[in-house]
Amino acid sequence: MSSANNSSEIQVLQTSLFVRQKKKLRKNQLVELDKAVEEIVKNPNIGEQKKGDLKNIWVYKFRAGNNLYLLAYKWDKGLRILIALGTHENFYRDLKRYKKRRV
Repeated sequence: MSSANNSSEIQVLQTSLFVRQKKKLRKNQLVELDKAVEEIVKNPNIGEQKKGDLKNIWVYKFRAGNNLYLLAYKWDKGLRILIALGTHENFYRDLKRYKKRRV
C-alpha cells in the first residue's frame, strides 16, 4: 500500500501485528482506518510521539463507529510503518511486548 504526497512517493508498510489486528475490523471501521492512514501519510506529526520504552513510536487516535482506536506507527521522510492498531485496553502493554520482541 502506498500513497503519493506532493509528487514524492511515500511507502507505507504494515507489520504482521498490524495486519492481524486489521483483519478483526468491520467494513465501516476499515473505511475510517484508511482515512487515518491517509492523514498519517500526509502529516506524520499528527499523532503523539511516545516517550520511554516506546520512544520513536507515534500514536494517532481516531474514531470508528462508537470506538476510539489507537494506531501506532513509525515514520521518516519517505516511509510510514504501521505497527499496531486497537482500542486503548491493553494497547500499550501489547505494543511494548511487540517492541521487546523486535529488539
